[in-house]
Amino acid sequence: MVHRVAVIGAGPSGLTSIKACLDEGLEPTCFESSHDIGGLWRFKEEPEPGRANIYHSVVINSSKEMMSFSDFPPPAELPNNMHHSEVLLYLRLYAQAFKLLQHIHFQTTVVSVRQSPDFSLTGQWEVETEGRESQRETCVFDAVMVCTGHFTQPHLPLKDFPGIESFEGRYFHSWEYRNAEGLQGKRVVVIGIGNSGGDIAVDISRVAEKVYLSTRSGAWVASRVGQGGLPCDLVGTSRLDMMLQRLRPSWSARMVEKNVNQAFDHRLYGLKPKHGFFAQIPVVNDELPSRIISGRVQVKPNVKEFCGSSVVFVDGSIIDKVDVVVFATGYNYSFPFLPSALQAKCGYRLRLYQHVFPPGLSQPTLAVVGFIHGLGAINPLAEMQARWATRVFKGLTTLPSEEAMLQDIEKATATMHQRFACSERNPLQVDYIPYLDSLAKRVGVQPNILRLLLTDPRLGLQVFLGPCTPYQYRLTGPGQWAGARQAILTQWERVVQPFRTRVVPEPETKPSSRLSLMLAVSGVVLLCCSLYNQHSLCSFFSLPPL
Repeated sequence: MVHRVAVIGAGPSGLTSIKACLDEGLEPTCFESSHDIGGLWRFKEEPEPGRANIYHSVVINSSKEMMSFSDFPPPAELPNNMHHSEVLLYLRLYAQAFKLLQHIHFQTTVVSVRQSPDFSLTGQWEVETEGRESQRETCVFDAVMVCTGHFTQPHLPLKDFPGIESFEGRYFHSWEYRNAEGLQGKRVVVIGIGNSGGDIAVDISRVAEKVYLSTRSGAWVASRVGQGGLPCDLVGTSRLDMMLQRLRPSWSARMVEKNVNQAFDHRLYGLKPKHGFFAQIPVVNDELPSRIISGRVQVKPNVKEFCGSSVVFVDGSIIDKVDVVVFATGYNYSFPFLPSALQAKCGYRLRLYQHVFPPGLSQPTLAVVGFIHGLGAINPLAEMQARWATRVFKGLTTLPSEEAMLQDIEKATATMHQRFACSERNPLQVDYIPYLDSLAKRVGVQPNILRLLLTDPRLGLQVFLGPCTPYQYRLTGPGQWAGARQAILTQWERVVQPFRTRVVPEPETKPSSRLSLMLAVSGVVLLCCSLYNQHSLCSFFSLPPL
């Protein structure tokens, strides 16, 4: 019977895994190689090999309501898109509220995780660690949760850039970047237009002579600021939006692309990619368009080669006297402490059932948590994975046969490669709400929309028409939280609160008329969807067909 659980890593995924263990009555022991919690969100003045790093100016792409844990709403006074220091503050508050710190062994590195000799009977693991004074220790655990993330090993593909060995300037990976100090008046080339590449190009452009942003394939660029000045990820991310997107995916993608092109024409700015908007996570950057239009950042195609201090691009253009090159070329993922058999791949992704469980184990007592990617915040995804994993550990829910899991992995991978632009650097991507719902159904916490609309219309409308915030997964079932309803009904108050630094009076409105309108809209939507596809609607509401 599973009781003692080793949790590897004390970043957001590790913290929520500790809590999930405690919620299920398990005994977690977390091993964190550094001296503090936070993982990616703990800023480090100097890069620490083997650990994720961020730069001074990082602001989270997801708004606070969407990135929160499901039973811990963020303080109302925090900004909607938090600076990395405020994200770390939120994680500290979470750890303190649920007394997680006492379960963490700091400055303790996991060296290896291997099956015990009697694994087929016990499912136990031998976890070898190295402490701060290099002392080694091996302990036996009933289960293991791997929460080490995937931004720890910089990918620096120098072989793809002929002449780089003779480049007369300085070059480094974005993992090393902290701020623009020392780059004043320099000519800088940033290679790669992921979120880091876009951020760093903007950051350096404030002090550099010129920044050239080189991209092989382009990218869709979205702002954190959405319609009416609200956080972008709170608009168009409801269950209704998701249902319409699934019914008409091509039309939905075209509408989103039309909207982002209204902000600025991606073709005109040299950024338009070949893939559709939903095929790859967009670059979230509020300032990049303004830096391009002011000439502080110039978009260039892929680099062909380096010649002394010159950079030659594939279109034949040349930039001379380049001082610095920043490679924002992504990361390699690895789990060096795991047996190689558990690191098998299917396509670019790890061969994991639902991106959590290795299918070949005779006992399902090892789970990977937080190694996931979707168009949304990672915290709710990791939390749901942890809640599911701990219930599997306890035997409260079971996994399919190995054969069925392998078939599911193969099918899911083929679908993923058809729909998303996967690669070695972007090994996987999931549909955000459907993936959450699929795990929630296994845990027994998927909200029943129709029942909510019938029994609690105010709440039901928020769940169906409002943003799909994590609190929805605490309304019912295992881990039900009494504060979930109130958290949903007050989420817009927490969104508005940080803006109230200068209050401008507004005319009185009639809440009843707004509610009536929402009820009418939801009724029409339900009727239309029912007529369109009764079976799909019943499936969406977790009901048998009529």
